[in-house]
Amino acid sequence: MVSQRGQAAVELVAVLPVVVALLGGLWQAVLAGEAAWAAAGAARAAARADALGLDARAAARARLPVRLERGLRVRGSSEGAVRVSVRIPSPLGLRLGVVSSTARFVPQR
Repeated sequence: MVSQRGQAAVELVAVLPVVVALLGGLWQAVLAGEAAWAAAGAARAAARADALGLDARAAARARLPVRLERGLRVRGSSEGAVRVSVRIPSPLGLRLGVVSSTARFVPQR
């Protein structure tokens, strides 16, 4: 008869890294979603400011959380659209790319 003592501990040690990696991946997805959501809000604010002749970059920066301001890029187009890009934050300091959003504000007359 083979002893089963310690089997649960061995299984926990084997499964724990997978659970930690899964939770880390889910957290990173949440951070990427938040960055995309914030970029969309910043793009709308920048487009409104641009349509009114104000500083689009300052308006976008004012809408973003401080942790997303470092990788901010704001580009206007000749058609009046404004594109805002921010870096996806990573708790491990990895470069995971950027998310962008474009908005256009047509002033009501």
